[in-house]
Amino acid sequence: MKPQPLTSAPSDAERRKAVAPVVCYPVERLPRPDLGAYRAVREDWTLVERVTVPAREAACFHAPAGHFVRILSVEGPQVGDLNLFNAADLTERFYSGKTRALCGTHVGPGDQLFSSFPTLRPMATITHDTLDWYGFDAFGGGVHDVIGTRCDPYTHSLLSDGGTYHHCCHSNLTRALAEETGLPLHEAERHVHDVLNVFMCTGFTRDTGQYFMKASPVRPGDYLEFFAEIDLLGCMSACPGGDCSTVHSSDVAACYPLLVEVYKPTRLPAGWAPPAVNRYDRTHGTAL
Repeated sequence: MKPQPLTSAPSDAERRKAVAPVVCYPVERLPRPDLGAYRAVREDWTLVERVTVPAREAACFHAPAGHFVRILSVEGPQVGDLNLFNAADLTERFYSGKTRALCGTHVGPGDQLFSSFPTLRPMATITHDTLDWYGFDAFGGGVHDVIGTRCDPYTHSLLSDGGTYHHCCHSNLTRALAEETGLPLHEAERHVHDVLNVFMCTGFTRDTGQYFMKASPVRPGDYLEFFAEIDLLGCMSACPGGDCSTVHSSDVAACYPLLVEVYKPTRLPAGWAPPAVNRYDRTHGTAL
């Protein structure tokens, strides 16, 4: 939050504020997926896995490269927090900050979800979104954000004078990942990372720049779908805030399960190949 200013505005304050912004990462040269090629193989596919994510809990799923994943609302308006990993290497995981820098604060069809350094490559490509009609509302809110972190017990403790709550998304993801991988709980927690907030409707307030949430527009039957660019291990938490219309990390909000479906198409998209790891040589200016 910006405090009330203590410094008097200079005489040229308005001129300084009027300077036009510059996009930090121009993406004209960023390789873009051929969304038509992905969609062309969606119709003739086979359901290979269906995972129910219980309300206020998390569950893991696997999606080999070349498969499609659908995250569905099935019983009522519900937000989900998604972690993605390279199934063979947990240290390669979804990088929400770089995805935000390259794709914007909220993602949709044609956007790609990028992995962490040093690989920095597309992990998944969003192929369909039944909420793409929402766009941005009058408050600046949009759906499927990569700006929030995940509700967690540490922030809850900080804001509640030491209160304890175990079913926030961070803890849900930690428990599910530990169970899936066999890692001790504290080791699994190190791999849990900032999320894609599926179905969550969020933005920033215009006066203080604070992150806000509002009731998600999701309804049963809505889904977000993506194509696995690499072999993925996914971990999804059905947020204890339900549709996030009032609170999160709560035992009183109306919460519902989410459904994850994994589909195998009969053929791969035309021209598709698994993305190579980033080509940077990792010498960081030390090479002779």
